[in-house]
Amino acid sequence: MRFVFFIGVLLFSIAGVTQEDILAKEYFKNGDYEKALLEYKALYAKSPSNINYINQIISTHQQLEQYDEVEAFLLKLMERINYPAFFVEIGYNFQLKNDLNTAKAYYEKALASIDDHVNNVYGVARTFQNHSLLEEASLAYEKAMTINPEFNFNLQLAQIYGEQGNIEKMFIGYINFIESNPEQLGNIKRALSDFITDDAYSENNTLFRKILLKKLQQAPNTLWNEMLSWLFVQQKDFKKAFTQEKAIFNREQVGLNRIVDLAISAGNDNQTDLAKTIYTYVIEIAPDIDTQLQAHYEAIQLEIKESSKDQYNTIKAKYLDLFNSYGEQSKALKLKISYAHFLAFYMNNTKDAISYLEKTLKLPLNKMEQAQVKLELGDILVLNEQFSKALIYYTQIQRHLKNSTISQEARFRVAKTSYYKGDFKWAESQLKILKASTSQLIANDALDLKLLITDNKYEDSLQTALKLYAKADLLAFQNKKEASIQLLDKILEDHKTEPIIAQALYKQAQLYEEKFVFEKALANYERIITNYRDGILADDAYFHLATIYDKYLNEPEKAKAMYEKIIFNHADSIYFVEARKRFRTLRGDALN
Repeated sequence: MRFVFFIGVLLFSIAGVTQEDILAKEYFKNGDYEKALLEYKALYAKSPSNINYINQIISTHQQLEQYDEVEAFLLKLMERINYPAFFVEIGYNFQLKNDLNTAKAYYEKALASIDDHVNNVYGVARTFQNHSLLEEASLAYEKAMTINPEFNFNLQLAQIYGEQGNIEKMFIGYINFIESNPEQLGNIKRALSDFITDDAYSENNTLFRKILLKKLQQAPNTLWNEMLSWLFVQQKDFKKAFTQEKAIFNREQVGLNRIVDLAISAGNDNQTDLAKTIYTYVIEIAPDIDTQLQAHYEAIQLEIKESSKDQYNTIKAKYLDLFNSYGEQSKALKLKISYAHFLAFYMNNTKDAISYLEKTLKLPLNKMEQAQVKLELGDILVLNEQFSKALIYYTQIQRHLKNSTISQEARFRVAKTSYYKGDFKWAESQLKILKASTSQLIANDALDLKLLITDNKYEDSLQTALKLYAKADLLAFQNKKEASIQLLDKILEDHKTEPIIAQALYKQAQLYEEKFVFEKALANYERIITNYRDGILADDAYFHLATIYDKYLNEPEKAKAMYEKIIFNHADSIYFVEARKRFRTLRGDALN
């Protein structure tokens, strides 16, 4: 039986929000409990069955330590309304008076009411939870499930067990819940992620793995394979995850998207050999061309990432072999666009890349496919500093696919191209529109670029430093990292008193990271923290410092110190959640 709230309509009828209601809440919030009590009593007189007003009268009396008044109010109320959750309320009131024996007696009455009418569990258990009486709440749910096995309170019980620190019972509760509610698997994974780390040998990880393996032995179900796969991914053990995903595919012949995603994750974690193995597996068994092409695309991107210039001709040959195998069909469009990108951005052959994309545009493509080609074509023209032609293609996308995500992406490219050209006014006008983009990523990028322009355009009427920075940004886009670093050096030397220095230090540090020159990257991030501690880049600098110490230099103590700075000084940072998780892992916490 699904979790259903069964509550008397009369008891829980809620009047519309009134001015008196707002005033009462404000008094209560501000600690003016006498005035709040007067307002709630007036509201209760008008709606004597409104549970919100009843609860607030009880809470307000208790804030004033008027426990006898609460007892009298509840006893009178219980003469009129048969609602066993009030046994919990009156028991909790005795608990506040330190009369624990009487409190316990009322709690037992509330639990006994479930024997009389099992549906009483909803109000009783929830009221126990509201007062953090977790032991009693769990007893209520367990009793109801014993009386009526169709009830499923495993989710509520798991949450309670987690709060109590009973990790094993929590894991079992969540597993029992998803067994009958597999559509909730995503939500359960999110709940479990607070208790699972990337340490395969942690107590929680080990316990969860044992429970799943036992479940798999007792009652084979691909649901348990999927949970094991998820656990192994959290631990970066993609090989074991791959074993579980293959078991799922062999039994259910479901799509291969999750296996492709697994390969991408392995590649991102620099487990390139395993990623290649997974892509090969997908290509060999995929029943459809779309999946084969996706695997080929991801595999070749991985190969590009780890290749040197003397291997580029081999990669180019692989692209051409794939086109020979799959022909000129539009299904291979993503592969074609990536080939043009490779020619331009890696082989510095913008002429052939542009020609290839112009030829691709002559294929029978729909508007969205044409836009994808034009977006890459515009990027390559920007790479080639043919800004006017690039703007034509971006504008065409905006005109033909208004209000779409790719149209917003094209508008951002217009702004970025104008910024590269030094036309900051036009760039700003486009970025203002994009702040309301439906794509959060585009909106964030637009805001970052707008702040960069706005914060630096007034310092110098000629905007010299900002123009130099935009040029350095363009050089980085053109993959001319060393030239970009040198130009940023010029800004740092010639414009020491201008606000753009922090941004120049940050951009340069990122380029050093990409070149694995960590010593210089660290120095730049340290300068940002020392000189611009109150600026918007401070949390970015702390996180990058922590990541370098954590992932590359194997200095966990220094990494912990940087993560800790974010946790205590930058609670609103986008890095806060990851910083806290990494800090707790490095400290060796058992997450609960």
